[in-house]
Amino acid sequence: MADTAEMAVANTIPPPGCAGNRLLAALRPHDLALLAPYLSPMTLAVGQTLFEAGEDVVTTVLPCYSTMASLLVVTRDGDEIEVASIGREGAVGGIVSAGFKPAYGRAVVRIPGAALGIPTNRLEEAKLRSPALADLFARYADVLLAQMMQSSACNALHSIDQRMCRWLLSTHDRANDATIRLTQETLADMLGVQRTTVTAVAKALQDEGLIRTGRGRIEILDQPRLERRACECHAQVEAHFQRMLPEVKV
Repeated sequence: MADTAEMAVANTIPPPGCAGNRLLAALRPHDLALLAPYLSPMTLAVGQTLFEAGEDVVTTVLPCYSTMASLLVVTRDGDEIEVASIGREGAVGGIVSAGFKPAYGRAVVRIPGAALGIPTNRLEEAKLRSPALADLFARYADVLLAQMMQSSACNALHSIDQRMCRWLLSTHDRANDATIRLTQETLADMLGVQRTTVTAVAKALQDEGLIRTGRGRIEILDQPRLERRACECHAQVEAHFQRMLPEVKV
């Protein structure tokens, strides 16, 4: 049987997949060791709800690799619109609220894949023990809030084609893949418009040679031109991210 010292070392070894989340990868080893014993691998399915508005957020989910989730505001009539997208650069749940409950909106998986989960109370305990870890997550909370604010302005002021280009660019950054595995129906839900509207915009972008659509996927063919078609929101959010979290490369 391993002695106590050996067991303590084993308990601080991060589980496989930590490098798949950029926020965790930016932590120094001794700060990551505060979280590692409580991190659990997860496999998230498309459409999976991580939490609903009003629910206690007991688990913080850190998407890995190309996995992505949306934070949604839901109306009384059941309509919903995305206010933030979260991928390998961040975490879902208990971030902006610093662990306080309940959730204001809904969190739904958009692109399935691997993730890591940690009890939100364990994350808060680790923040209290490490000022550096607390600072990293506080800066991430700042950029997540900035994304929400920019999304609110974008939804009110910009055209659907600009907003769709912004979302495709943002997803490309997080997934690090020119092919986005997402149906047009899901994209319409996220943008808060009819599927026919998304289909029309996608066809126009495809006719211009900016993207190629297929069954359950959208491939970016010309990123520079897509950036010129998008509104300024994508560039502003990414610039703020780089200022606030230069060590977390999206």
